[in-house]
Amino acid sequence: MSQLIRDYIETVWNQGRTQEAGRFLAENLIQHNPNLPDGRKPLVEFIDGFRVQLPEARFEIRRLAADGDLVFIHSLFTAQPGHRGVAVVDIFRIEDGLIAEHWDLREDVPESTASGNEVV
Repeated sequence: MSQLIRDYIETVWNQGRTQEAGRFLAENLIQHNPNLPDGRKPLVEFIDGFRVQLPEARFEIRRLAADGDLVFIHSLFTAQPGHRGVAVVDIFRIEDGLIAEHWDLREDVPESTASGNEVV
């Protein structure tokens, strides 16, 4: 399951090869992102538009864990080289070898932290 998520992020998001989304996403994907409706098709359309606007955008997975049918990733998203980035946590529920459900949270990477530790 972990490799499915790694491959999905690299292939569909980082490379923009949305024509391969069927290898990763259930057609009736349940979406908990408040800005996206359910289904594979709306997500693919979003990614296609996103890649046109931000062709150099990239997710770098920093941490990945799995528990049962859930896979969690903590990533650094950058819109283009030099962008400080956004810390992203995604949770995926896998069913029948496909991503069936998705949750995510985001936080801009601050210039500094009180602890001196990075957020990603």
